[in-house]
Amino acid sequence: MAVSPLIWLITIIAIVALLAFDYFAHVRKAHIPTLREAAVWSAIYVGIALVFGLIVLFVGGSAMGTEYFAGYVTEKALSVDNLFVFLIIISSFRVPREDQQKVLLFGIVFAIIARTGLIFIGAALIDNFSWMFYIFGAILIITAINMLRGGESDESQNVVVRLASRFLHTSEHYDGDKLTTIENGKRVLTPMLLVMVAIGGTDILFALDSIPAIFGLTQNTYIVFTATVFSLLGLRQLYFLIDGLLERLIYLSLGLSTILLFIGAKLILHALHENELGFLNDGQPVPVPEVSTGLSLIVILVVLIITVVVSLASPRGRAVAKSGAASSEITHHGPATDPADDGSDSESREHDTGDGTGGDGR
Repeated sequence: MAVSPLIWLITIIAIVALLAFDYFAHVRKAHIPTLREAAVWSAIYVGIALVFGLIVLFVGGSAMGTEYFAGYVTEKALSVDNLFVFLIIISSFRVPREDQQKVLLFGIVFAIIARTGLIFIGAALIDNFSWMFYIFGAILIITAINMLRGGESDESQNVVVRLASRFLHTSEHYDGDKLTTIENGKRVLTPMLLVMVAIGGTDILFALDSIPAIFGLTQNTYIVFTATVFSLLGLRQLYFLIDGLLERLIYLSLGLSTILLFIGAKLILHALHENELGFLNDGQPVPVPEVSTGLSLIVILVVLIITVVVSLASPRGRAVAKSGAASSEITHHGPATDPADDGSDSESREHDTGDGTGGDGR
């Protein structure tokens, strides 16, 4: 089903309006959100996404509706992994609790911009080169394998942050949520800028596997765009609602890697079905079974449910919860430091992230 330019325009205006409302109603004035506030607004944003999905279902048909919900659930799951890395960055830079909202909103807006760009690039490539499905499938499979292999990943020390730390001299302390402050009569940058750089660099890395994942479920650009954006809206509220729960999702990387492997395999099968490569089957489509979007949605939901239940019920998950409670005071109230200059932060990060099982490896 073709989507008219008017529908695109209305959708984009609605998304910008939601982001503007989020900033002026909640983020502009620094404060620590209550659990009730986070829960109510998380539910509202999820509700908006579900209502939009029902509209797509009734207007666009069952196939389009199923593609939207499959894409939304997948992107929402990947965004939770994104949240875990945000938690690591915010903890590493000792961002004051009341100023974390602006950091998160910046991360969400930058993620929307980065992923939107990749969506249109990906759509153009797929329209012109069907063999791109092989590339997208390979990206997801390699990403899944890297997640399964694990390994420490210090997102607060990625190459972008190291370069910024070297060339951008910042003050030792935060000045609210300001990017600059006056120190010794001179205007200097604050550590908040490095936090923004770390979040932005992470958003780009996550977009590189997020977009191929949803293209594995639908090639409808409008569905890809809306499912991706609605999965990101409300992420700020979700962070404050489940930041204590994130560390308990010790099998999150395992669950997400399973989903990415599944979608990667689905993309490869689709690429074979649409094959145009001359060295493979003489450039003719390969008769292989294709995985339906409905089955994909069921598999994704089952994997996520099992991941959450097993993580929360396991002894390791409960042990990590106790450890996370002890470190939350440091995370929320500790002094501002630049991780690039303080070697002691590596020990703090290891404590904050438990054994590094959930959310890293990417």
